[in-house]
Amino acid sequence: MRSPDHHLRRRDVLALVAAGITVAGHAPTAARAAPARIRTTARIVIVGAGAAGLASAARLRAALEGARITLIDGRKEHWYQPGFTLVAAGIKPVDYPISRTTDHVPRGITFIEEHAAEIDPDARQVITASGRGIPYDYLVVASGMALDYDAIAGMDVGRIGSNGLGSIYHSPAAAMATWQAMSRFVDRGGVGVFLRPDTEMKCAGAPLKYTFIVEDYLTRRGTRSRSEVIYNANNQTLFSVPIVSEKVRMLFAQRGVQVQHGRRLRAIDLDRRIATFDTPAGSIELGYDFINVIPPMKAPEIVRNSPLPWQTGDWAAEGWMEVDRATLRHLRYANVFGVGDIAGVPKGKTAASVKWQVPVATAHLLADITGKPSNARYDGYTSCPLITRLGQAMLVEFDYHNNLTPSFPGVIAPLEELWVSWVMKTMALKPTYISMLRGKA
Repeated sequence: MRSPDHHLRRRDVLALVAAGITVAGHAPTAARAAPARIRTTARIVIVGAGAAGLASAARLRAALEGARITLIDGRKEHWYQPGFTLVAAGIKPVDYPISRTTDHVPRGITFIEEHAAEIDPDARQVITASGRGIPYDYLVVASGMALDYDAIAGMDVGRIGSNGLGSIYHSPAAAMATWQAMSRFVDRGGVGVFLRPDTEMKCAGAPLKYTFIVEDYLTRRGTRSRSEVIYNANNQTLFSVPIVSEKVRMLFAQRGVQVQHGRRLRAIDLDRRIATFDTPAGSIELGYDFINVIPPMKAPEIVRNSPLPWQTGDWAAEGWMEVDRATLRHLRYANVFGVGDIAGVPKGKTAASVKWQVPVATAHLLADITGKPSNARYDGYTSCPLITRLGQAMLVEFDYHNNLTPSFPGVIAPLEELWVSWVMKTMALKPTYISMLRGKA
């Protein structure tokens, strides 16, 4: 006889698959006629061909007829960044997050395969790396963010994977090198050091989930008893949503993860394996056998060196774009929108946030073209499938006000460690992500 737990899991998976199909735009409902495309000669430029830029291009291409839409990005590879943690956990191969950017560019879009070098919102043009000027009537900035490894004295990204140094965010290759270094560490045991930067960052749950993953590997390989796992928080919380922060605190306590608050990584000695942290009481040195370095993050130069960043407030120092938190429209340049990581808003630096931001921003851009206002609003929706051990995760979803906003009530409880949430993270999210790039989700 099968256990009740088996039936629960089977029911959960079926519900998850059905929900994923619906999100991907293939729900088994009667076909609906596509809305008439809007005729326009508007010139629209999109800077950045990451998740937000490609999703914006697909939506605008589907909605407009006659528009001249130009996408600018010099990156040959497109990276499914939510997959980096899975590579670094030994769950997925190194090529799992990698595809070609051109595979995702919609037909009818002019794709300029070089980097954007300058944005001049007063002249309404973007200058490419070769000096080519691209004029626009509307601009969508989806430039992502910059990893500031140089802010950590002694850090050398070329040494990721050697001598106990890991760093997931850098690239798929670095994620694989991190897995190899981490695997060697858990075979022997020792001191594992984990941290997050004292800046805004993409997927703020990633530092926590990798700490959980390494702790679980130590337990499974029998070296946990001779190991220390130390998590260094940049402030006095573990997560920006209080109820989630408390849940993580409890799980860390149960699993013997030491938590140190108010620590910011300032320097690292890669040969001696010593990390130096700034704390309210002064600098401290912490030796390690393995460390997962997550660098400070900031807006890329093309935005920081333009008139587009916030001039004052919480998001000014790192150069995030000054956009309205509900519409993603720039507060001083009404024909400019910022989506994805670059947006200077209180939440939303995840791929799941892009899924909700892009329809809002493009709705307001289309409203400008038609002269009919839109009431579309982005409420800060952010999702974090927080892995807590191999085979289990919590699907944490929340908004600007730190309200939990579960997508599957009755199926996935947001603060429970569930196998079905693990399945969603490791299997269901990438197809939904690809659908989002096509403008379907």
